[in-house]
Amino acid sequence: MKRRFLFLSVVFLTALSAVAQSMVWTQRYQDYFDRYKELAIEQMVKHRIPASITLAQGVLESAAGRSELAINGNNHFGIKCNGWRGRTTYHDDDARNECFRAYDNVYQSYEDHSVFLTSSKRYSRLFELKLTDYKGWARGLKACGYATSPTYASKLIEIIQLYRLYEYDTAKGYDKFQTQQIEHGDLRHIYHFNKNYYLLARRGDTFRLIAQEVGISYRKLARYNERDKNDQLEEGEVVWLEKKRSKAPKEYKNRPHLVQAGESMYSIAQKYGIRLKKLYKMNGLTPDYQLRVGDRLRVR
Repeated sequence: MKRRFLFLSVVFLTALSAVAQSMVWTQRYQDYFDRYKELAIEQMVKHRIPASITLAQGVLESAAGRSELAINGNNHFGIKCNGWRGRTTYHDDDARNECFRAYDNVYQSYEDHSVFLTSSKRYSRLFELKLTDYKGWARGLKACGYATSPTYASKLIEIIQLYRLYEYDTAKGYDKFQTQQIEHGDLRHIYHFNKNYYLLARRGDTFRLIAQEVGISYRKLARYNERDKNDQLEEGEVVWLEKKRSKAPKEYKNRPHLVQAGESMYSIAQKYGIRLKKLYKMNGLTPDYQLRVGDRLRVR
């Protein structure tokens, strides 16, 4: 009896350990979701596939963008060459040296994944499910033969619940600027702040160089940043991609900016995404004011 109890205890603890390991949150997965969530929502709006399902499949199939297929062919969903006329890459899977689809960028992979599901009769019954029924979609994908792993559906559900991806399934719109950046090859990391977008200049950057990458007129970029269009930019400098606002976000209402050494009215305006003349006006200052370390400036 003691041996049997010991055996059952070991089995139970082993199973419990496996579950615990599979439920661990990782920054690598979170970074993947933060990077591609808008793209998944776009696919949901266009093709009626839950964003949570797309993200969970993408992160699982691509090892959060670090698999050989993802690196060599931007293939985030493990889709093989069947009927494919585009670029290809080869990888050992169910058999050795199998043919997989390859894409120019991750955007194409997400789009092709949607087309792959919507154009196949095999998956047609999934589209009878509600967008919020991620469990039904996960189990349906497994039942329809998307993957051979017996735990595929449970893994998708586990990921969706752990990272709360189901919250994206009720989204009505998506950030088109973010998806355009992915479509053009993830050229720059774009940040969002104060209802605006910005990037950080690289060494040797000019407004002309940045304009070519983000698809905005260099004259407009210079104007948005209150600079001359021919200025050379310093590495790490904030470059706003839309017209700056008249004040900082609401959370800065009672949080004045404490001036540090090396700062200027312009650098502070750039930091908060505020137009320079608005910053002067907000603080009752004129352009000839000599800023001092320790000054407190209203930014909202």
